[in-house]
Amino acid sequence: MRHNGGMAHTPVDPTGKQIHLTRGDVTAHIAQVGAGLRGLTVDGTSIVTPYPEHSATPFGSGTVLVPWPNRIRDGRWEQVDPHGRSYSQQLALSEPDLHNAIHGLLRYAPYAIEEGDGSVTLTATVVPQKGYPFALVTQVVYELTDDGIRVTHRLTNVGDAAAPVGVGAHPFFHIGDADPREFVLTLPAATTFEVDDRLLPLAEKPVEGGTDLRTGEFLGDVDLDTGFGTLARDAEGRATSTLEAPDGRTVAVWQDESFGYLQVFTTEAYPGQPRAVAIEPMSIPTDAFNSGQSLTWLEPGDTAEFVWGVSYSG
Repeated sequence: MRHNGGMAHTPVDPTGKQIHLTRGDVTAHIAQVGAGLRGLTVDGTSIVTPYPEHSATPFGSGTVLVPWPNRIRDGRWEQVDPHGRSYSQQLALSEPDLHNAIHGLLRYAPYAIEEGDGSVTLTATVVPQKGYPFALVTQVVYELTDDGIRVTHRLTNVGDAAAPVGVGAHPFFHIGDADPREFVLTLPAATTFEVDDRLLPLAEKPVEGGTDLRTGEFLGDVDLDTGFGTLARDAEGRATSTLEAPDGRTVAVWQDESFGYLQVFTTEAYPGQPRAVAIEPMSIPTDAFNSGQSLTWLEPGDTAEFVWGVSYSG
């Protein structure tokens, strides 16, 4: 074995190559690993919560969650596909403390990068493996807009059997240097998921009290790791969640009809933040690989598309 002691080297960045996009007064910072949105600035105001350079992603910040978002109970799932084929599969427990599989298979995968004018396309492959014997190609397209960003996810089945799929994103938001505890968080959800002590769903029920955020609550007054459904939508089919600072500056997170659910996660342990909030669009709810709720079965050769985005006003 040769040992080149003392040779200079550059440490590997845990989030891979860094991609920077600019369009007018909008800039975005995207990480290759996990295809994560790790920065977004509009008119000089940062609205995606940053984390330190050359550090691992805290709390999955910004990463893409595919082929499922959130948790699968015990990492085990059972389903029958549309053609009558039965599956009983065991995934690795990526959340060992709660004995769950969480947030898909590509959170730590480097994506291939194709940069455009004010946009970037990141591509990765889910290969057949223990617990998920299917082949998918996933693309994430980030496109800057006049007031934020549009994100398009495309999942293509490149295998020979129908594949169960879901997708989610895990972005954290803030508004410049304003105190996040004073933000008003408003959600368009009429239902929430009651969970057990492993954060697995017991029942979907109408929002009430601390889970009814349709008229807004101060972020400092809520403590959430909570799934929501039955989202109110506008004429274009978009459901929109908002964060509003005391001075009226507002971040809006919208999701099209392919995203039927959202998860909201708050923490006081995010680096450099007294309070942080993730607003996570999801195409399926927690443990949908077992419940089957809103689960998409993608046929060989077919592609499914899911779209969400962020806008800023202030």
